[in-house]
Amino acid sequence: MANKRKVAEKKAVLAGKPSDNRAGKRRDRNKRVGARVPELGYYLIVTDTEETEKNYFEGLRDSIPAELKDRLVIKVEKARTIELVRKALEMTGQESQYRIPWIVFDRDQVKDFDEIIQIAEKNGVGAGWSNPCFEIWMYAYFGEMPVIMESYTCCDRFAEKFEKVTGQKYSKNDRDIYRKLVEYGDEKRAIQMAERHYKRCVEDGKWKPSQMWPACRVHRLVEEIMKKCNMLF
Repeated sequence: MANKRKVAEKKAVLAGKPSDNRAGKRRDRNKRVGARVPELGYYLIVTDTEETEKNYFEGLRDSIPAELKDRLVIKVEKARTIELVRKALEMTGQESQYRIPWIVFDRDQVKDFDEIIQIAEKNGVGAGWSNPCFEIWMYAYFGEMPVIMESYTCCDRFAEKFEKVTGQKYSKNDRDIYRKLVEYGDEKRAIQMAERHYKRCVEDGKWKPSQMWPACRVHRLVEEIMKKCNMLF
């Protein structure tokens, strides 16, 4: 029985759909409908940084059809990372249209990284994490996710890669970062690569996100949004 339970748990991790995760249930319902592309719901994306993550998702929002832009709300909360889940739930409760809350954050120096992700998923909040930092996800646009443990090293090496590919200096304050990644990189391939890296970590017995590097789950949020906008495949 114990072996069967472990197999079931591993399948759940690979699928990335906790039993009480609302986003997971929503995807299942959409699959049952058939080929119909699901309507983009109202997403609340909460992050604790005013730089890279905020600029990236605002750029993504600006890239989707004009009539859908108000469906993506990006909030920056000046709070400790562990408080992001509470903030997301508070805002969801205050604004009934925010039906799909997500938090986006890096491992970096976050002490309770795994716990935050568990709390988020338990409460129906998507966790768009990156390990070691958000730049590892952006790296995938250029066809790479190198094995890097430290966030500062990852940022420096991504900056070198970005300049080599685009001919431009990388800046965390670049409000045009999303457009440049799409222009010079490949978003579909980035999503596929990030998913492979995540599943490889699970297959290697690394079930805790803090042990998974290089890896991320932010790509699933991006994929979900772009598919619902019919802009990815």
